[in-house]
Amino acid sequence: MELDSILLPGIDPERPLVIAGPCSAETEEQTMNTARQLAADGIKIMRAGIWKPRTKPGGFEGVGSVGLAWLKKVKQETGLYVSTEVATQKHVYEALKYGIDILWIGARTTANPFAVQEIAEALQGVDIPVLVKNPVNPDLELWIGALERLGNAGLTKLGAIHRGFSSYDKKIYRNLPQWHIPIELKRRYPNLPVICDPSHIGGKRDLIQPLSQQAMDLNFEGLIIETHCDPDNAWSDASQQVTPSVLKDILSGLVIRDGKQSTEDLSVLRRQIDEIDDQLLELLAKRMRISCEIGTFKKEHNMTVVQTERYDEILGKRISQAEGMGMNPEFMRVVLEAIHEESVRQQIDILNK
Repeated sequence: MELDSILLPGIDPERPLVIAGPCSAETEEQTMNTARQLAADGIKIMRAGIWKPRTKPGGFEGVGSVGLAWLKKVKQETGLYVSTEVATQKHVYEALKYGIDILWIGARTTANPFAVQEIAEALQGVDIPVLVKNPVNPDLELWIGALERLGNAGLTKLGAIHRGFSSYDKKIYRNLPQWHIPIELKRRYPNLPVICDPSHIGGKRDLIQPLSQQAMDLNFEGLIIETHCDPDNAWSDASQQVTPSVLKDILSGLVIRDGKQSTEDLSVLRRQIDEIDDQLLELLAKRMRISCEIGTFKKEHNMTVVQTERYDEILGKRISQAEGMGMNPEFMRVVLEAIHEESVRQQIDILNK
């Protein structure tokens, strides 16, 4: 992909890019009130959802094209650049008609190559920055594929938004950050700007600050943060939006590291280790839950806890797999034996209840 700067005139290239605004443009008054506060605090780019994809019908799905007129008024009155999400060709045409400055493609749309291709074709010949959120599932190739479709259509002002990845299990985060995925994206495309969306990763406003700092520590180029003049009464995603004054505090408290450091420096590698360790713990916890279910089944059917043939099969197969991956077989034997010991202990506890 040939890439050009996504920065617009008047944006300081030496500072992290900040895009802020409500999850949804709800009313003209709410949109303008938020915009005025953001502009007063020095924010240059406002975001606002016009069309809102919802998992189930019946929820607030955005005000539609009428909200684009409010964003046009924001530009005229405050001088802010404005941005919104597009998911169809019609969205693209409507947004361009009202002079929207930056477009982004949402996570659900990124996961649909047909939709991305239609958007790319609608944008052919248009010199506008387009940001692509990661797909809902942790699929780096799908993310890259969406960016490549836009690049093939002649768009060069491209950027990526890291908004985390969906998980079936309940976690501290709304969407798991899995930082190693955007880091790998950046490794493959060093000139691609990657922006973090801590609002959607955290799902709670008190997680926005630490996630924003993590993104800065990982040398992300910017942040997109949901900001509302009255977040507690927001029509969508109220729990993950902050007021403009809280946003100002978050931004002023950020420590900006030396952006010239390699993403492969020691601190970044350690963060990747921490991320993987967290995933290992989650997987082990899930494995133990399944072991407990097996223990319950064995109790109900009067079976012994240890099934020797099954254990030998697992031990032999996994050690062989590990050796093929370059790991010491004795190391893997110790790991598997420890896991098996804990599984047996938990199943014995179930049998004795």
